[in-house]
Amino acid sequence: MASYNRVILLGNLTRDPELRYIASGTAVSDIGMAVNDRRKNASGEWVDEVTFVEVTLWGRTAEVAGEYLSKGSPLFIEGRLKFDTWETQDGQKRSKLRVVADRMQMVGGRGQSGSEGGGQRPAARQDSQYSQAAPPDEGSDATSAEPGQGDDIPF
Repeated sequence: MASYNRVILLGNLTRDPELRYIASGTAVSDIGMAVNDRRKNASGEWVDEVTFVEVTLWGRTAEVAGEYLSKGSPLFIEGRLKFDTWETQDGQKRSKLRVVADRMQMVGGRGQSGSEGGGQRPAARQDSQYSQAAPPDEGSDATSAEPGQGDDIPF
């Protein structure tokens, strides 16, 4: 029988990425994601349902996540499911289903995140083409233009 193991997630980070390096020098980052789903219940009311997913990133993708992402960052992940089992020191058997990411895409604008400040991300630079009003026409009096005209929408 054929099988297919692919997962696509679009959600927000629930915590800052945990970057570490294994003995071979390969970077590994564990992240938590919250994926929201909205549906109507039996009485017709909208109900929000949140699913929390553990994701593991490897290599350069893990390093990028550690450098640029923080709690609340929107993120697109594509990968595969992996079922881990282990035994604790007191003999209890544990298991966890997680996603091993093959692809990560940061979503949203430059510097967009759910947390304030952060300090890890470079500050968004302000491009001059978006922060200045259009130059006045030749022969017109620039002082007679209405305040804010032409400089409020950057597209």
